[in-house]
Amino acid sequence: ITAADLMLQLATAKKQDRLESYIKRSVMAPKLLVIDEIGYLPFGREEANLFFNVIAKRYEHGSVIVTSNLPFSQWSTAFADDQTLTAALLDRLLHHAHIVQIAGNSYRLRGKKAAGIVPVTNQQNNE
Repeated sequence: ITAADLMLQLATAKKQDRLESYIKRSVMAPKLLVIDEIGYLPFGREEANLFFNVIAKRYEHGSVIVTSNLPFSQWSTAFADDQTLTAALLDRLLHHAHIVQIAGNSYRLRGKKAAGIVPVTNQQNNE
């Protein structure tokens, strides 16, 4: 699930007074929760708190995979510029974590670059 979709579902469940049942069913039940695109769209204060609750509840209770294009040092920009919340979130997320850094050109765009549809940057020319 993308982070934006997860936040939308959590916010909807909260408004409908179903947050705890949603978290139990959709956040806690899976053995592995995969959250894609952290930081692609920044969270407001309430969304940041909801996301923190997801990570806090899963901490040491279930595996989580997250993807992001942001380095950890910039994650607070995605979480309402709340450095305290971000530090607590990363503390739980990175404890026992295996970090996989992937570098290189976009896999999705490689065919388009070869066809000349997407312009090649100077950095890509040097690789």
